[in-house]
Amino acid sequence: MTFPFHRLLLCAALALAAGVAQAEKADSSKPMNIEADALRYDDLKQTSVFTGNVVLTRGSIVIKGARIEVHQDPQGYQFGVVTAEPGKRAYFRQKRDSGDEYIEGEGETIEYDGRADVVKLIKNAEMRRLRGARVADVVTGSLIQYNSLSDVFTVDGGAQKSGERVRATLTPRTETPPPAGAGVPLRADDRLGGGRK
Repeated sequence: MTFPFHRLLLCAALALAAGVAQAEKADSSKPMNIEADALRYDDLKQTSVFTGNVVLTRGSIVIKGARIEVHQDPQGYQFGVVTAEPGKRAYFRQKRDSGDEYIEGEGETIEYDGRADVVKLIKNAEMRRLRGARVADVVTGSLIQYNSLSDVFTVDGGAQKSGERVRATLTPRTETPPPAGAGVPLRADDRLGGGRK
């Protein structure tokens, strides 16, 4: 069986065709570049697996991980799973359509659902909004789910399982530069809210 390389690139490109966090519209027309140590493509299962220091770029989108697996359903929608090396986190970043803003995030696993336009950052998760080079908003938790269609995110601290809590720093949008120290993530403090005993 001959290997349809153009179908492989199309499958990988469609994995991120729909944007994350009100993605820059130009991203969908940009070529996708993928670097990895190895690739395994299964035409029957419509699955592409990139392994080994994977770096995927497409327009303003950057995704990094140890392994990226992309599945395509019969309707042509893609579902991607990015995993990190043990003890590290996978990473994504994308420019927002509004001005000089970016959304970036990390998690031990990142799932992307192309049908619903939802990104999930799983385990040891952190999501940041950057205005220029300054970190404006930071949220952390066990699971962060972001819906780019509705521009809504939810954060689960996993308190029932691990005792962790959601932490957030949200900087107001102002015309003047924020005061010194704004946009700095919260430090964990067991004294807050009764803390752990």
